[in-house]
Amino acid sequence: MDFTLTPEQQSFRDEVRSWLSRNLPGDWSSKVQAAADVPREEAYDFLRQWQRKMYDAGFVGLTWPKESGGRGLTFMEEMILQEEMALARAPGVLNILAVGMAGPTINAYGTEEQKKRYPPKMLSCEEIWCQGYSEPNSGSDLAALQTRAVKDGEHYVINGQKVWTSLAHIADWMMLLARTDPSAPKHKGITYFLLDMHAPGVTVKPLKQLTGDAEFNEVYFDNVRVHESQILGGLNNGWAVGLTTLMYERLALGFGLQVRLRIALDGLVDLARRSTKNGVPATRDPLTRQ
Repeated sequence: MDFTLTPEQQSFRDEVRSWLSRNLPGDWSSKVQAAADVPREEAYDFLRQWQRKMYDAGFVGLTWPKESGGRGLTFMEEMILQEEMALARAPGVLNILAVGMAGPTINAYGTEEQKKRYPPKMLSCEEIWCQGYSEPNSGSDLAALQTRAVKDGEHYVINGQKVWTSLAHIADWMMLLARTDPSAPKHKGITYFLLDMHAPGVTVKPLKQLTGDAEFNEVYFDNVRVHESQILGGLNNGWAVGLTTLMYERLALGFGLQVRLRIALDGLVDLARRSTKNGVPATRDPLTRQ
């Protein structure tokens, strides 16, 4: 297999590298935990501005269709972007759950109105998204979820609880899986909703960790009304839509973890000194690379 970049791909790499050299704030690491899954609260404003700057330069949503605000490029360009961000030790985007998961799912299953309404504000970081999947009593069996959505005219009334919800405390929207047909087999009676986190009846409770940070949250739904137009992919088709989101999640994690690992290895001076000679970054040490 030939891993040589095409002239177009090399040109894109040069474009990314040049932009990062001109625009990367020199003191950003003091504002953000580079290796953290979820940034600390004091970093949110900085990361919003950084994502907007990347979006304005055309580096957010590379593989998204142009009509959704992306550039219509391939995952090769996305890989090049992530490699260059890792080499430059650049911060990632704040709205990763939207850019990596919710947006691609809406582009795949959404109505024309949904595709026009939501994706552009995800890329620009105007609206933050979270993922409402896990529940206290369902464990790793996602299809055992018990959050209920009951039809009431043009709306669904939602009651239940989600847990381990990253970014819920700052999110504007949620990818929500809820049971709409309790009589159906558990994989068949689930619907995927686009839920407004500012709607009456939504309560978010941060889960404090030993560090004092709250990377995750509990989210409670008490008679939350969601219009039927907020269903994504059709009634009782939530399992298929939800799996699509999970597949995109694995793709986003693959790129994101690569960047965080590279930054962590190159950034930890003590680690570099212990595992290399003459202070060479750990990622360039032959033994560490092996």
